[in-house]
Amino acid sequence: AFVYKAKCRLLDRFVAVKILRPEFTNDEEFVKRFRIEAQAAASLSHPNIVSIYDVGHEDNIHYIVMEYIDGVTLKEYISREGPLKWKEAVNIAIQICSAIEQAHRNHIVHRDIKPHNILLTKNGIAKVTDFGIARAVSSTTITMVGSTIGSVHYFSPEQARGGFIDEKSDLYSLGIALYEMVTGRVPFEGETPVAVALKHIQNLAKPPVELNKNVPKGVNDIIMKAIKKEQSKRYQTASDMLADLYRVLKEPNGEFMTEESVDECPTRKIDILDTEGFDMELKNVIQKEGLMTMKDNEKRREKKKDKYTVVLAVFTSLIIMLAVGYITYKVVFPTIMPESEDFEVGNYVGKDFNAVRDELQAKNINVKEKRVFNEQVEKDIIISQSFGAGQVLKLQGNNTIEFEVSNGPQLIVIPDLKLQDYRTAEADLKKLGLTSKIEEEHSDTIASGLVVRTDPEIDEEVKPGTVVTVFKSVGPELKQVEVPDLVGKTRDEAQKLLMDSKLVIGKIFPEDVSNAVDAVTKQYPPAKTPVDEGSPVDIYFEGEYAQAADGQIQNLQRKTVSERINLDNPESYGDKVKILVEITPSDTQKVQTIVNEKRNKSSFPATISIPVPENGSTKVRVFLDNAFYTEFYRYDNQ
Repeated sequence: AFVYKAKCRLLDRFVAVKILRPEFTNDEEFVKRFRIEAQAAASLSHPNIVSIYDVGHEDNIHYIVMEYIDGVTLKEYISREGPLKWKEAVNIAIQICSAIEQAHRNHIVHRDIKPHNILLTKNGIAKVTDFGIARAVSSTTITMVGSTIGSVHYFSPEQARGGFIDEKSDLYSLGIALYEMVTGRVPFEGETPVAVALKHIQNLAKPPVELNKNVPKGVNDIIMKAIKKEQSKRYQTASDMLADLYRVLKEPNGEFMTEESVDECPTRKIDILDTEGFDMELKNVIQKEGLMTMKDNEKRREKKKDKYTVVLAVFTSLIIMLAVGYITYKVVFPTIMPESEDFEVGNYVGKDFNAVRDELQAKNINVKEKRVFNEQVEKDIIISQSFGAGQVLKLQGNNTIEFEVSNGPQLIVIPDLKLQDYRTAEADLKKLGLTSKIEEEHSDTIASGLVVRTDPEIDEEVKPGTVVTVFKSVGPELKQVEVPDLVGKTRDEAQKLLMDSKLVIGKIFPEDVSNAVDAVTKQYPPAKTPVDEGSPVDIYFEGEYAQAADGQIQNLQRKTVSERINLDNPESYGDKVKILVEITPSDTQKVQTIVNEKRNKSSFPATISIPVPENGSTKVRVFLDNAFYTEFYRYDNQ
């Protein structure tokens, strides 16, 4: 199938959508298997099984909507990290085994347990997925001959042979996965899938401790027991294996190979009957006994009478034996056998759930857990129990005690909000149940209005309602400099002085007429005027145009006001933004263009110098990308 990441508009969350490939939609076998996956997984609800939200088909498109896991597969994790530490591997195996236990309780065999089908979240939670070849447990749970399904490096010997598959097949595959986690490699390799399958049937795996000396004896024993060739010698249930996995965390060098399970119904090979030879033998017997001759008819009738007599005698004997057995069970046994042992429920509130579960399961008491977040109670501590302390249960009964177990305080992971618009970041934090606080911060690399960083930082875990400070960029910090004295300097000299002062040449009067030897006679703003870095300075040259230039600026000795132009909605602009600034001074009422150029979006907010007449005002109009943007006035007394 194809798997897409999608966003649910109704619940505003990311999901994974699995869609059957178009070339298989007309293949009944593939469609059937696709539906099996949905039915199998949808019937299961467990924290270590990927949840199924919806399933259906539309216009010949078959789809499954499932939980989106932001993480990596266990196979990718092993490839990246190499052999895992044995405790980490056991903890992952516990989660997988817990998921398998849930599936088996619902009479579902996964049939394809392998690291590729185990997803690890960023919090280290294992999720079993891909129930594409899962099948309900029944007498027909046999791998299809000629089309064995599963991954050859992980499937069991009975899968390789095309034989009967049950829960113990999943436990074998889990054993292989745990083997790979602690050693970094699978036990059997081969040039072809057939070669690998034969090794699963014939060869013994090298013990993990020989490949990694840091593997404890207990972990080595659990793996070797799980991957036994004979189904009867493996773990018989996921609960048995899960109990050993919990126990090995406390007893890494304990003994785990002392008992071997016995399969009440072992697989047997039965030779095909030679029906033709069987018929001939039967005829010979009949002829030998003379049962087909007319001479023995009388003899046959006598035997038939004897047969009836024997049957009647046997039937009568059975009646008598049943009666004696019933009387013995009801009368004799109660007098010589003690009553079934009672179990008194203790007070487990405040105790570690894992220890209590092991204790109860050892006494054949079923344990069920319900995980809840709790601010006051530490993780794995029992909050409440379904049977009160002092209640008496029969050990032979099917007793289940349900515990409410703390998952610790609910924590929220801070997402990566860097380079997002600060308003989008505010909305994202609100959806997570967090409160945002906006702080402005200068940045030379991040455009105005985008997020520079957060406090707490990305991936930190916080409680719901925590205040997260979002630092919004206001562009680079602009410093003020003094305008240098350009009078008497040539154009090249004036340009160099302005560059050294981090300023730029503004308008030149007369325009495009000055030559290399002309000297500056006037400048605006005047020398030693404080302005922001990057501000333009207009210059006027001598020569035949000097008189005209003097006439243009004789009334232009004005106060300079710096104004910052912010860029709202920066995402709606390209990398370059054309900025046009027109001013209308109150003393001349003539429209002038003081800025007409393209600037990098990252340079915003842009600073412009606005001349304001003494005791007057200047009207300013700003256009961005040839569209009107804003209009305002600046006054002499500002």
